[in-house]
Amino acid sequence: EYRRVMGKNPSYFSGCDDCPVEKVSWNDANAYAQKVGKRLPTEAEWEYAARGGNKSKGYIYSGGNDLNAVGWYDNNSGSKTHPVAQKQPNELGLYDMSGNVWEWCSDWYDEGYYSGSPQTDPQGPNSGSSRVLLRGGSWNINYVSCRVANRSGYYPVHWYDNFGFRLVLSQD
Repeated sequence: EYRRVMGKNPSYFSGCDDCPVEKVSWNDANAYAQKVGKRLPTEAEWEYAARGGNKSKGYIYSGGNDLNAVGWYDNNSGSKTHPVAQKQPNELGLYDMSGNVWEWCSDWYDEGYYSGSPQTDPQGPNSGSSRVLLRGGSWNINYVSCRVANRSGYYPVHWYDNFGFRLVLSQD
């Protein structure tokens, strides 16, 4: 889909049309989202979805407590991305929210903001130098970093072979 819309596939891992696109910066992911009429999720939306929404069973990873069953990470990936939907989905039927590729969110990153933010639908800080990226872990990261609660930020112009994204469609 990314190649069709953007005219190229920047992914390091080529030859897999069912694998997530990677090597995309926040700017790349946001440009793609705008072209297809969607957007990057807020960090709160991403975490709500990864945890299984109101059907959550409180798992460590998105869809279970056994990362081998729900995600691709450094111990089982063979050092590469994998086609989506090969592991168990979470309670909402969403795949690969733990492992495979890190996922960009729309928010600016602030180390302390999220823990002290409003309880209902926090929107993140109004500005910053880094965007929220490191949600969900990736194919080359250990099991600790694939936890749903793990989070970090990165500069919006940077990309690596484990940076990807997922989109949401606004209700309005």
